[in-house]
Amino acid sequence: MNRASLDKRPDEVATMFDDVAPKYDVVNDVLSMGQTRRWRRIVVDAVAARPGQRVLDLAAGTGTSSEPYADAGIDVVACDFSLGMLKVGKRRRPDIDFIAGDATNLPFADESFDAVTISFGLRNVHEPRKALEEMFRVAKPGGRIVIAEFSQPTIPLWRTMYTEYLMRALPAIATKVSSNPDAYVYLAESIRAWPDQDELATWIKDAGWQDVAYRNLNGGIVAVHRAYKPSAP
Repeated sequence: MNRASLDKRPDEVATMFDDVAPKYDVVNDVLSMGQTRRWRRIVVDAVAARPGQRVLDLAAGTGTSSEPYADAGIDVVACDFSLGMLKVGKRRRPDIDFIAGDATNLPFADESFDAVTISFGLRNVHEPRKALEEMFRVAKPGGRIVIAEFSQPTIPLWRTMYTEYLMRALPAIATKVSSNPDAYVYLAESIRAWPDQDELATWIKDAGWQDVAYRNLNGGIVAVHRAYKPSAP
């Protein structure tokens, strides 16, 4: 499979995110036409964490996706491989635990978290299937995984229009609002190369998770996958 992330080393991807960190959340709001916040609310609802539980938020970036858990009194760890993103997040939310980490080699003990979630970051991991196995390792028996990721629109005409937006309009908009528009060209290419909903569901199942299901958002532009780690016998 042709994945754009294979053309960049993990350190190159991390540097790219370091560069865009200061304006990352603002640019995302612009490029998604305000949909990012809705998508993140749906993820939080799917995680369904309760006070007293521990949540690992991977590819957390500046911590925007971690904030709802912290605000609800849930113990959340915001983990990302971009030190630039983590620094921006820590300045804004010093109450959240920000930890630098590689999704394919997580710095956490086995069975440490009640839930593991990653939003719009799995496709930027050099070995996403290995990352799914690591998430399985650190989840407690009966724990859950929730993944929000760009996916493939289910209606052919909508898919064509969306692809045109990704490869033409998105980089043009990023040129006006981002300090590093080339990063958004890479991101657009990584979205186009990412597998569809059913293939990602198969990856999740292959990593050991059970009861894999997904929900399409905005006609399949985004898919939210959810699964569980089998309970101990």
